[in-house]
Amino acid sequence: MGKKIPMWQCLVTMLFTLLALCYSLGILGKILGPAFECGYGEVHIPLICSAIFAAIISIINGYKWSFLEAGILASINRSMQAMLILLTVGLLIGSWIAAGVVPAMIYYGLKILSPGIFLFASCILCAIVSLATGSSWTTAGTIGIALIGVGHGLCIAPAMTAGAIVSGAYFGDKMSPLSDTTNLAPAMAGATLFDHIRHMVWTVTPSILISLVLYGILGMGHANENIDMSTVSALQEGIQANFNINPALLIPPLVVIVIVALKLPALPGLMGGIILGCLMGSIFQGVSLADWPGILHYGFVFGNPDAVMPELVDLLESGGMSSMLWTINLIICAMCFGGIMDASGMLATLAEALLKIAKNTGSLVTVTIFSCIFMNVIAGDQYLAIVLPGRMYKEAFEDRKLAPRNLSRALEDSGTVTSCLIPWNTCGATMSTFLGVPTGEYFKYAFLNMLNPLISIFYGFTGISMLKMTDEEYAKVMEEREAEKAVALKALEA
Repeated sequence: MGKKIPMWQCLVTMLFTLLALCYSLGILGKILGPAFECGYGEVHIPLICSAIFAAIISIINGYKWSFLEAGILASINRSMQAMLILLTVGLLIGSWIAAGVVPAMIYYGLKILSPGIFLFASCILCAIVSLATGSSWTTAGTIGIALIGVGHGLCIAPAMTAGAIVSGAYFGDKMSPLSDTTNLAPAMAGATLFDHIRHMVWTVTPSILISLVLYGILGMGHANENIDMSTVSALQEGIQANFNINPALLIPPLVVIVIVALKLPALPGLMGGIILGCLMGSIFQGVSLADWPGILHYGFVFGNPDAVMPELVDLLESGGMSSMLWTINLIICAMCFGGIMDASGMLATLAEALLKIAKNTGSLVTVTIFSCIFMNVIAGDQYLAIVLPGRMYKEAFEDRKLAPRNLSRALEDSGTVTSCLIPWNTCGATMSTFLGVPTGEYFKYAFLNMLNPLISIFYGFTGISMLKMTDEEYAKVMEEREAEKAVALKALEA
């Protein structure tokens, strides 16, 4: 094993990563001019470049490649369950859209709109759609755009409407088992998917309730006004024209909710949802057996998309196993970088410096949350805001005998929900583009996104819902940690 890498070299590695990300995302071009412009706009390749740079620094300090490679493989292995779940979720989304399950949830959700509670209802509707699709971006880019138009008809400030849309969309994104970030956070922390979702109820429930009360108060001044429902009606008519909508189609999501409540394993539960979706699709939509393999692999596609309104195509042509490959590729790239940073001790060195101020559970949660927000600011990507802090603080949470779901919840309470509040973050830029409202304007009305990190910190200091590991669970975690070290040492000896 090599020597301890000095802090200044760790910081140089992080600076290289930051510059590589900023260059690829086009941020350097905006700051320094055309000479530094890059139209790539992704983070995969800069992460690979950062992994190479980190490996060079590690080798200079005496680390063998075989040891670093073992660290990469161990890091990827820790994420394997999340990647399997993501592939399964892609299958689930494709089957549920083709079966009419997702269209039915959207159709019935649109019916809750009423003039007096427009902002309140918009938040709820976006939450329903985001829960159904697992995507805040899809929600904002489809239903969100329609609601912005409805809000204009009501003379409600676009920033208020956008804030309600963003709050609802990120509630659903955060709580949906179909969401990639909802799968990624527990993978980084070592928690299970459904344990993670159940634990987030503690922070997201007060956040959404307070937000809904505030939207209700803001919307009171419009109680007697009429809404132009033409945009919403067009979406409903489009859904009815292309799907046989029936209340029975709500059975699959109810089954998944029961699976979560019964604490059944995620993969078998989601597989059951896929099978149920396929049965519903064949019964209610007439999908033939021969069409299911293509739908499950590549996602749902309208038979004649030119005859369908564009908003509906954007909303429902998605899913399939292949739709998750971008995120899985990103996880692998991030794990290559994180694995080298972990195996070489650089993550531990950085975490050690930050953990000096974490004297208790509350300050540990606070450091984790602000690290995620910081990564959202400097890296401009919510995935890195979950991955890097997740790797940095995993052992610190374990050493305090805090259950992994506490860390996974903190990662989502900050890394996921604050990403859309930063203008140059991919999420903030996307929300602003979709909704036509600058991030700086809807920021102050995205109540859930601002409240969630604060409530998480409050729980950290008060101890509310901060679940402890049992002695058996702690012993198992220590055994796994020692096993990983043994594998790494064996690779070093080789």
